[in-house]
Amino acid sequence: MNIQNEVLSLLDEILSLNGRATGFTSDTPLLGAIPELDSMAVVALITNLEERFGFTVDDDEIEGSTFATVGSLVDFVAGKLGA
Repeated sequence: MNIQNEVLSLLDEILSLNGRATGFTSDTPLLGAIPELDSMAVVALITNLEERFGFTVDDDEIEGSTFATVGSLVDFVAGKLGA
C-alpha cells in the first residue's frame, strides 16, 4: 500500500478537489493553502483516515503541523501505522 497515494485519494474525495490532489507532492501546503480544508474537513479527514487505515487518533495528537503539508500528513499516518 502506498500511504501517500491513499492520503491523496482521501484528500481529493473529502475536499471534492476533482482530481487536483493527484498533482500534489510531499511539499504541497495544505492547511491555510487549500480553502476547502477547513475545520469540518479536518474532522472528516481524520475520521476517514481512521477508517481507511484502521487506527485511532486521539484528540491530543491533532496539531496544525500535522496538516501543514502532504508530507507531514503522510508522515503522521505512517507513524500511526508503525505504532
